[in-house]
Amino acid sequence: MSQEESRTNSPKRIEVTTLGGGCFWCTEAVFSQLKGVEEIKPGYSGGNVENPSYEQVSTGKTGHAEVAQITFDPAVISFKEILQIFFSTHDPTSLNRQGADIGTQYRSAIFYHDDGQKAIAEQMIKELSDEGAFDAPIVTQVEPLKAFYKAEDYHREYYKRHPEQPYCRTVIAPKIAKFRQLYLSKLKLQI
Repeated sequence: MSQEESRTNSPKRIEVTTLGGGCFWCTEAVFSQLKGVEEIKPGYSGGNVENPSYEQVSTGKTGHAEVAQITFDPAVISFKEILQIFFSTHDPTSLNRQGADIGTQYRSAIFYHDDGQKAIAEQMIKELSDEGAFDAPIVTQVEPLKAFYKAEDYHREYYKRHPEQPYCRTVIAPKIAKFRQLYLSKLKLQI
């Protein structure tokens, strides 16, 4: 078998990360547009209740954060690039809130899947802090992924299915517009 045949027959390597950047509708809408992102599942992590519902998480009493679990091809987009986009598309300096969304379920969090992700996340936070990239300290939590609970199906692709919904128009659409300007070269082709 030639080297070319070996490369084309080798399985594609994928990685998974779980990020909490406020409302999971926003996080999913941003990351779903990136080249190399294979799948995104909105869900819940970091809490103390098994299989929580959206209603339970929304109370802030379960300890879960709304998250997006992102499956990506590191040959196309690296974990570090994913984190750069993560930090530039939400406010990592506001504790337990993103804009008008307030509560621990909207906290900024990186639930790492392995020690490599942990090291990259901690290094990026240090670099951003040392650079003074934000006007306030970064409060993003970096913790191991203990469990991920998939959100109810009606949350999946929420922005794509409901672009005219008021929250989508006033919160998500401006975030998407800013994101597209910053990362035009990393976007999937729009058909």
